[in-house]
This record gives sequence, structure tokens and C-alpha cells, in this order.
Amino acid sequence: MVRPQHQPPQPDPTRAVYAISVAADLAGIGVQTLRLYERHGLITPARSDGGTRRYSGDDLTRLQRITALVAEGVNLAGIARILDLEDANAELHADNHRLRAGKRNRR
Repeated sequence: MVRPQHQPPQPDPTRAVYAISVAADLAGIGVQTLRLYERHGLITPARSDGGTRRYSGDDLTRLQRITALVAEGVNLAGIARILDLEDANAELHADNHRLRAGKRNRR
């Protein structure tokens, strides 16, 4: 008989838990590169009460997107614009989804 494997609970992707060194390792970049991305507004980590940067799973996903764009030769200003447009597009998509759901509920 095969027992089902226990799957550990998935962490909340919005919860900021990773220190800068861990986030840099997980993203495959250097700590100074991560700080550079922050200075350019590409990523905004949460801060602990003591001011320490804390990164979430969502931040790591964003870092993967940034590193992919860097690998494609996009400069940091271009990356900022692309990310802004992608964020705006995601918000519009969510708004459309809510509007469609509201329309269905009124019928």
C-alpha cells in the first residue's frame, strides 16, 4: 500500500521572511546587486522593527523577472518601466475579473 506523501504547508508568498543574504542567494545574485535594484526602485522589501530588509516569496518572483530582463540586455530604467506596466496590467486584469464576477452575481 502506498501512503500519500505529506506536503508541507506552502508559506504565504506575501510574508517577508528572507534576510537580504538569503534572498540574494535564492535569486542567484549578489547582495550589492539586490541593493542596487532597491535604489533604482525595482524592488521594495519590507523592513523589520530594527530596519533589516525582509523579502517575501513575491519579492523573489519579482527578482527572477528582473534577472531575466537583465539577461535579455534591458537596462534598469527599461526594467522599471516594464515592471510598472506589468503591475498596471495585472491590476486591470483583477479589476476586470471583479467586474465580471459582480455582473454574474446581479443576474
